[in-house]
Amino acid sequence: MATVKKPASRSEFKTGEHIVYPAHGVGTIVGHEEQEVAGLKLELYVIFFEKDKMTLRVPVAKANTVGMRKLSDAATVKKALETIRGRARVKRTMWSRRAQEYEAKINSGDLIAIAEVVRDLYRSDTQPEQSYSERQLYEAALDRMAREIASVGQISETEAIRQIEQNLAKSPRRGAKTEASAEDAPAEPEDEEQDEAA
Repeated sequence: MATVKKPASRSEFKTGEHIVYPAHGVGTIVGHEEQEVAGLKLELYVIFFEKDKMTLRVPVAKANTVGMRKLSDAATVKKALETIRGRARVKRTMWSRRAQEYEAKINSGDLIAIAEVVRDLYRSDTQPEQSYSERQLYEAALDRMAREIASVGQISETEAIRQIEQNLAKSPRRGAKTEASAEDAPAEPEDEEQDEAA
């Protein structure tokens, strides 16, 4: 009786549908398979990850347990883009601990959590360089976010990254600084000249 219910309640993912697998990001269900493992028949989703050129088989019964989900809706994408416009929240803890937290957020598959990593690790041209590990985490989060936004909006990843970067530029810390420095730049030499003349 339980085996009859499981496939019926779990068959929420269909062949050809884009899904998000927490550890790998956006993939496409390319089929269903049945395999026998230790005498038990397992029904599996076959998921292909285009960017990584990787195929993954996930037991249908475990799909929800591992955090596999449908793509975010437009409202969640909008909220994620609003999140990256916010002020960066960087905890004053050791980098190794923060890196673990960022990694966990990226692998959670939660678009909002991934957006928080993008927001917190983003550096504009006027800010100091990132360390190698910061850059790696930032790029991983940006890639995951861009892939999902591209799939939801049916746009290219390049367009999705452009959308993300435009929103990052609107964040209060970065946007205000670049606009203020652009306006103040020509005024500073004039002030110095006036000081020298006086």
